This record gives sequence, structure tokens and C-alpha cells, in this order.
Amino acid sequence: MGTGVPASEQTRCAKRDPQVYCPENAGGTEAGQVTDLQSPEDNRPQSEPGGSSPEDSGQLMASYEGKANGYQVPPFGWRICLAHEFAEKRKPFNANNVSLSNLIKHLGMGLRYLQWWYRKTQVEKKTPFIDLINCVPLRQIYGCPLGGIGGGTITRGWRGQFCRWQLNPGMYQHRTVIADQFTVCLRREGKTVYQQVLSVERPSVLRSWNWGLCGYFAFYHALYPRAWTVYQLPGQNVTLTCRQITPILPHDYQDSSLPVGVFVWDVENEGDEALDVSIMFSMRNGLGVGDDAPGGLWNEPFCLERDGETVQGLLLHHPTPPNPYTMAVAARLTADTTVTHITAFDPDSTGQQVWQDLLQDGQLDSPAGQSTPSQKGVGIAGAVCVTGKLPPRGQCRLEFSLAWDMPRIMFGAKGQVYYRRYTRFFGRDGNAAPALSHYALCRYVDWEEKISAWQSPVLDDRSLPAWYKSALFNELYFLADGGTVWLEVPEDSLPDELVGSMCQLRPILQEYGRFGYLEGQEYRMYNTYDVHFYASFALIMLWPKLELSLQYDMALATLREDLTRRQYLMSGVMAPVKRRNVIPHDIGDPDDEPWLRVNAYVVHDTADWKDLNLKFVLQVYRDYHLTGDQDFLRDMWPVCLAVMESEMKFDKDQDGLIENGGYADQTYDGWITTGPSAYCGGLWLAAVAVMVQMAVLCGAKDVQDKFSSILRRGQEAYERLLWNGRYYNYDCSPQPQSCSIMSDQCAGQWFLKASGLGEGDTEGLTWEGFQTAEGCYRTVWERLGLAFQTPEAYCQQRVFRSLAYMRPLSIWAMQLALQQQQHKKASKPGAQQGTGLGTGLSTGPNLGPKEATAKPKEAL
Repeated sequence: MGTGVPASEQTRCAKRDPQVYCPENAGGTEAGQVTDLQSPEDNRPQSEPGGSSPEDSGQLMASYEGKANGYQVPPFGWRICLAHEFAEKRKPFNANNVSLSNLIKHLGMGLRYLQWWYRKTQVEKKTPFIDLINCVPLRQIYGCPLGGIGGGTITRGWRGQFCRWQLNPGMYQHRTVIADQFTVCLRREGKTVYQQVLSVERPSVLRSWNWGLCGYFAFYHALYPRAWTVYQLPGQNVTLTCRQITPILPHDYQDSSLPVGVFVWDVENEGDEALDVSIMFSMRNGLGVGDDAPGGLWNEPFCLERDGETVQGLLLHHPTPPNPYTMAVAARLTADTTVTHITAFDPDSTGQQVWQDLLQDGQLDSPAGQSTPSQKGVGIAGAVCVTGKLPPRGQCRLEFSLAWDMPRIMFGAKGQVYYRRYTRFFGRDGNAAPALSHYALCRYVDWEEKISAWQSPVLDDRSLPAWYKSALFNELYFLADGGTVWLEVPEDSLPDELVGSMCQLRPILQEYGRFGYLEGQEYRMYNTYDVHFYASFALIMLWPKLELSLQYDMALATLREDLTRRQYLMSGVMAPVKRRNVIPHDIGDPDDEPWLRVNAYVVHDTADWKDLNLKFVLQVYRDYHLTGDQDFLRDMWPVCLAVMESEMKFDKDQDGLIENGGYADQTYDGWITTGPSAYCGGLWLAAVAVMVQMAVLCGAKDVQDKFSSILRRGQEAYERLLWNGRYYNYDCSPQPQSCSIMSDQCAGQWFLKASGLGEGDTEGLTWEGFQTAEGCYRTVWERLGLAFQTPEAYCQQRVFRSLAYMRPLSIWAMQLALQQQQHKKASKPGAQQGTGLGTGLSTGPNLGPKEATAKPKEAL
């Protein structure tokens, strides 16, 4: 389904003379005078590094021909004109992008994958956890998702379309639902003078509606968890600013879980005539495909008055198993507004009845009672309208909410029943949508105050470049939109024989629930641990209890085993699903039964991977350092001992340094590594150093001595075998790539620094690091059009791989490094380090990348 306006149409739209809406010409498109725009980014202080660069808005706003800046739109974030078209169109990585030599080399793996894919899709009727046959195609349309953490998400694209849906946990539908729209109606002196769907779409359905908004006079601005869309209505002297708000609130474990979003419309009248303004929010019940087809969907109006506040709207009941839900489209009723509705209309028709209903008087007919359940194959939609008075040279505010209540969920295997986190506060009966709507509309002002207090220290820091401020917050979308689930923990899922050795396991999981997010929207595995190693900084800094919960779940899975044998695709070898005392690769597939069946990944047998156990040990100590939770450290100490003992077998020559096995046995699962390597060897030495420190804290002198000895021997071997006089070699193989430089060889060193360990003041080259990160941001967000779907990789061959991936959350590691520098600079000599860094905020003086001292990397 197309979402763009052809360039020819856009050109005509932009160059037309201004006109007003003519009621008898429902298909007309309006435009205004072409004026110059001063981007808000042009007003940034010139002292800000990179702040005056014209690339900060780049070509994304070059098409904007309006003059409106919108109502209280912030200067920092990601901004794009609705008429923008990305010139570069990349394709998903597939077999055509593999060299002939590599195809021959991996022929066996390819054949095994095809057999596995056929069995999965055609026999089991399931979706593969990685589908290399049907990759998600490029759609350069996505914006900030709606919905808190773990209750499902709905993405509204930057052109205004509702286009990516994750209501069933972990499973995505990439579909633009045409009926899901906002429409504006302006009336002067009792007559409608302008009525327009606020969409650049020109669909084949609902053809009686006035589509084809001129995108040259509108722009979108994202600073997650909020977004702004500004529409300058041509010829009307009216500007609309739609502000989208989601309750993503650091350290808040209640409101951050709510499946809601709020749309606040600030309408500004720059003319001398009073107006009546109406905004209509129409919504289809379901997506028009799949589980809508059997019918039985129905809508009904509701009104909830509580604590002196009234909310009115529609409930869209979608009772289809296994995960029924109710969607609520609602609006706040005030002394200055009127709320009306239409309960049901056919979203696949011309839409004439709805359009004329609004056109007649700027309101909807508001029939009483529920609709008739939909018939098989027939769609049903509804709409809510808010009307307010717009005085001359004045403004008014119209407020909507979108909420969905899917309290009880089952994953793809349809076995275990779970309840989402928000049900702790709003009940499990499936009737919470009105209360969620009311709560959101009454609390969003408080949410915005908390969001501003959280983000302002970064946004107000003049030493930080504008792109970084956008990337830091906008990449955070994945914590909610990574197929994320946040669940209540069933009592019978915590076996006594495993819980007994960890005194805080049960209290943490029962108080804060169970958290899971995908490696990527296309790589469908929960809590992929080798990648979480990088992404986890966002979680530990902003919602540390969820990180601890995840760690307890990982510890439980480590102590369990599943000796069911299966064939691994790369090697063809049969081996168990999960061995005891090794960290699992992932916690499971949402299309199966995660937590109960782990290790959905079947490419390699990850029990032989060299990095997973080490990453657990490093994260445990990092989490202890940032939280100060001694009970957590004591609980994890036996698990760390167990996984390090399991890791010892990889040091075959007993020189204190582990060896890789001559295949891709670490997170870079396409890169062969042989013998001692800079990456895994560095992680090993860092984990050994951490074990020494934990042994001191736990009073285990014998363990301390053991690992101190290993550390001394391992450091010597690392230097002797890998240091070439300038840098550490990739590995010790005779292959040409052995002497290449792998930037991630610093990962172990960085984790020591993040944990308050390691030597030296800084790893140095801070500004160069910012330049590298800037290149990634500008490539993905400004050139490739991959906003809110940053991929795992993009290549010179003009392809990308795995859209919407977990690892870009690692930008929060940059933020932690900056905060550590700030904290150290502010601390007095001898002051205790490592406190106050878990907030995601800094209380000390700001230290930007240019002020940071660049020093050579300290060797481990």
C-alpha cells in the first residue's frame, strides 16, 4: 500500500495558488504561499560543537515551504518535511549479495536452512525466528511508537499513518491502515470553509474524503517519547500542532507500563476572524487482515466521569482469540469543547456518510448503543470528534487518547497464560480501556514534566552536538518497540530448588515482573544475551530493576538444561538445546514459548561460544556497581563461579588465556576466529579481573588467589600472542584477517571502566568516537530513511540487514562514559566513585566531547 505522494503531484501542490476548501469539491487540495523557513536549529548557540552545521537539518527539511514553527516544538530532535522523499532506496540483504566463494563455502548451511525453513513454515505453520526468504522490505516511513513498555506498541509514521503494529507479543504487522486518520474541519459563521484529512495519502478507499494534504506545508519532529507534527493550513491562517506523548518515564515502574498514547492538538489562529475547529480521529477495529476476517468485531460509545474530569469516546472490541483486546479512542470533555462520535462505518467504502456528517456542522451524529457485530470479511471502524472555539489571534487545545487493553496473553505455542504488567494497576478483566483513557488524559501533563526533567540536562548541554541529542533519545524507542513484553510472573514458574540459592530472585521478579525484548524485529529472539551486552546500558541506567529482573531470569535459565537434541544449521552437528551452567543465547521465541523453551537460535550451538559466559559476569558486576545492590551480587556470585568454571575448558594450553575454536564462536556469528583473539581474549581478561574483585567483596580468598593467578598469566599471554607493536591482532590464525584491527577488542576494557575498574582517566579519542557515531546517525536517519528502524548492519553494496535492532541502544554507553567523566571531574580527590550514575542523568558539571581529554588506550 503506497504511502507517498508522487513527485509530480507534490510539485503541483506546492506551486498552486492558495484557495479555501469548497464544500462541493471534496477532492480538492489546498496550498499556501511559498515562504522561507528558518529552521529552529539555525538558532542554536554557535559555541555548540557541530551545532551550526547545516547538515543538522540536512535535506530532510529542504522541501518545507511553510513559515510555521509550530506550538512549543523543541529545537532538538529529528525533523523532516512531510513532502520529503529519500533518494536512496536500499534492499534487504539476501543471497544475491553473497560472493560465489562464500556461497560455495556455506552451501551445506544454506541447504540445511532451506529444509528447516520449509518444515517451520509449511509443516508447523510457524514463522521462522529469522526469515531469510521473506525479509521485511524497506519502508522509509516510521516515526515514534505509541505505548509504554511491554503492553504492545503502535507506530505512527512521520507522515501521520498508523503503520506498524505489535499487539500480539513480539509479532509485527507492517501495514498502513487507511481509515486510521485525523481530519480537521474549520467553520466560520456557521459554514464549513475547510475540511481535510491530515494525510498525504491518495487511497482507493474512503474516496469521498479529501485526501492529498500538501506535504510541503507540514513537518514532523521526533524526540522520543514525544513527537510533534505541524500543519500550516494553506489559505486559512491556521496552524495545527499535534503533540504525541507516551509515558516512557525513567525509574517509573507503573505508568511506564501503560498501553496508551495521547495526542494533544494546539490550534493557532493567526487571522482576525473567530473559527470553530474540529478534529476527528477515525480508527478501524483491527487491521483489515488476518484475525479480522472471521467478523464478530463491534464498537460502542462510552463516557467516564471521575474526579471531576470527563472522558468520552469509543470502544473497539476485538474478541478474536488467542489474545482478544479492546481499543479505546477517546477525548477529554471540557467546558470549552464538545465531543461527538460515530459508532460504526465501513472503512472499505467511499466514506461518504462520515464525511458529510462532519461537513454539515463540524460534529458527528453520536448514535446511542453498540454497533452490530461485523460480518465475515466486512470491516468496521468508528470515529471520535472534538470541537472547540478558536478566537481571533488566539488558540485552543483539543485532547485525544488511544489506549488498548490486552491484559491476558499467550505466546505462539498457546500454552502458558501471562498477564501484562499494567494489569497490576488496571485489572485483568479486559474492561480497563475507559480507565486507561481517563488516566492518560488526566496525567499526561505530569508525564511531560517528568520527561522534560529527565531530558533537559542533555538537551541544555551546549557542549553536546545536536545529532547526539536526537540519537540518544530517539534510539530509546526500541525498549518499548522491540517486541517488548513486561509480564507478571506466575508463581509456579519459580521452582524452589533453583530459587533457594538466590534470596532476592523471588522478590525481584514478583515485584518488578518479567521483562523481555527482541534482538530485532526481524531477529525474533527474546533477550539475546550477546547483544543485550551492548544494549543493556539503557536499561540499567533508566529502569535498573528491569535489568536486575532480566539477570535473575538469565541466571535461572543458566542453571537449567534441556538435553533435547537438534541439528545446528551451520555445522550440521546434533547437540542439546541447552547445557547446564552455560549462559543461553536467548530466552526464546515469542512464536513458541519463551522462558519455558530457551535458545530459539539454531544457527550455532552457542554452548561452545566463548563470549556469553563472560558477558554475564561483566554485566553482573557492572549492574552491582551502578546500583550498589549487594544482595544481587551475593545471589549472582555462585552463578558467576559456575559459568567461569564452564569457561575454563576453552583455555586448552593452561596459559591463562582462552582460545577460539576456528569457527564463528562468538556474537559476530559470521566471522571465524581461531586461537587467542583480541575480542574474546579481552572479554576473558576483563571477566577474570571482575572475578577477583567479586571474590574480595564476597570474602572468598581462595577464589581471589586463583583468579589473580589466571589474570597474571593471561595478561602475559595476551600481550605476547596478540600485540604486534601497534595494536592487538584480531586472532592467531595464519589467515590474512588475523592482523586486522577489530574495534570491539576494547569491549572488555570498556566494561571495566563502566564498572569503576581499570586504569587511567579515560580511554581517550573521545571526539573521534563522536565523529564515528555521528556518521552512523546521519547515514541511518538522514540518508537511508531508517528512522525508528535502525538496522543491525548496512553495507557498501547498498543493502541493509535486520531492521529495528537492539544494539543501537548502546548509545547509552556513550552517555554513561560522559557521566563518569563529569562525575570524576566533580569529585574531590579520594571521594567514593561509582555513585549516582544509575539515573541516566548527571548532577555534576557538563563535559562535552571536545573538552574530554584524549589519551592513549590503556592496555588491560
